[in-house]
Amino acid sequence: MTTRALLVTAFASLFALLIRSPLAPAQEHRPRARDLGIHPGVHQPGPHNAITDVPGVQVGQLTIVKGENIRTGVTAILPHSGNIFQDKVAGAVFVYNAFGKLLGSTQVAELGQIETPIVLTNTLGVWDAAAAVASWTLAQPGNEEIGSVNPIVGETNDGWLNDIRGFHVGADDVKRALREARGGPVEEGSVGAGEGTVAFGWKAGIGTSSRHLPEKDGGFTVGVLVQANFGGRLTIAGVPVWKDLHPAEPLSRNSQSQARNQADGSCMIVVATDAPLDARQLRRLAVRAFLGMARTGSTGSNGSGDFAIAFSTTNHIPFGALRVPALSLLGEDSLSPLFEAVVDATEEAIYNSLLKAQTVRGLDGHVAEAIPIDRLRALLSPAQSPAH
Repeated sequence: MTTRALLVTAFASLFALLIRSPLAPAQEHRPRARDLGIHPGVHQPGPHNAITDVPGVQVGQLTIVKGENIRTGVTAILPHSGNIFQDKVAGAVFVYNAFGKLLGSTQVAELGQIETPIVLTNTLGVWDAAAAVASWTLAQPGNEEIGSVNPIVGETNDGWLNDIRGFHVGADDVKRALREARGGPVEEGSVGAGEGTVAFGWKAGIGTSSRHLPEKDGGFTVGVLVQANFGGRLTIAGVPVWKDLHPAEPLSRNSQSQARNQADGSCMIVVATDAPLDARQLRRLAVRAFLGMARTGSTGSNGSGDFAIAFSTTNHIPFGALRVPALSLLGEDSLSPLFEAVVDATEEAIYNSLLKAQTVRGLDGHVAEAIPIDRLRALLSPAQSPAH
């Protein structure tokens, strides 16, 4: 590569970083919850403290940042790396508050099966994203004769920071996120479907966490990924942070811009586990995720679309089988440790979505500030102990 080409590439990279977060240092290091001594519950996380700690689960993300007004993206969760349509997984959906969209949820509720990746994006991007997931699924080897598919696409509204009416999430964006899905660490904060989201008035985004149960409780792993974009009174590790730490009044250079309702918003929660559960048990698991959301101070407002999708990587259902092999299931009394794990992991995932997010300026000059770590650390210091 020539010197001129290297300079052009370096300048383009720098320009993209400046556009992405003009009010925050481009390379600012931001901690996860555990870096601040916050670790909800008693169980330990997996090696990456992410949904990908559940064996086989992969995550792919694409962030779309263009000009001053486009701040959105795609986050894709794959239950396994194979042909999900041909090798479906047991799944369930729980709707806490239905002011939102979760395409494909009715078939999951009816059949208890998930047959595509789970894709998260913005509110007006769900239909284009669903078409892209369907196209991607039909193009997979072995699906040449398939004439129906049930894409699962969820959303939150990123219209405060993003030109949501511009339909900027395209089929190529979704397919790239699916293609690039991997196991291992998951990027958090202002990334993917979380690029334009806000929670408790602060910049939020994608967050994830996991819990690994001890052998006496089955040795299973539970992983959670959230797209946080909701309101309430922020509470961290039991500390009412909202009383002392307030985001600035929403900033906009457009006096005609509609004010953002701090209480409204949405949260998409994806729960994965390798515990052998059926759809009914997975729904019970999904319900408990909202206890973790409540711990963070959510008030479940009228305008919040809050959904949880849960799946098991252990129980697969082959497509077209006349007789499904007997599923291995846990007894009901064995579910309580899993319930505890999903509550704790959801709580921590939401904290991570806030802590890792950088300040973002977007549509009409609107600004979502990153929560200030030094001030937060001072508020939490009396609470930082192994019990939290």
